[in-house]
Amino acid sequence: MYYVYSLKCKDGYYVGCTNDLKERVERHKNGYVPATVRRLPISLEFYCAIADKHKAFEFEKYLKSGSGRAFASKHF
Repeated sequence: MYYVYSLKCKDGYYVGCTNDLKERVERHKNGYVPATVRRLPISLEFYCAIADKHKAFEFEKYLKSGSGRAFASKHF
């Protein structure tokens, strides 16, 4: 499974995709991810499990777009 997830950061949100959600969130929390190291603390807001890797990364890309951010703020 692949997980598309959103983290609440001190200055907004971060969206990512991984096949090991627990390990990835721990890496974010411990400051090992350059994209969020200056945005700590973080907390997991939501995640979605998708079996197909390509579909998971497409959904991540969509959530990072303008209409995807609007979708996420309305539904999550």
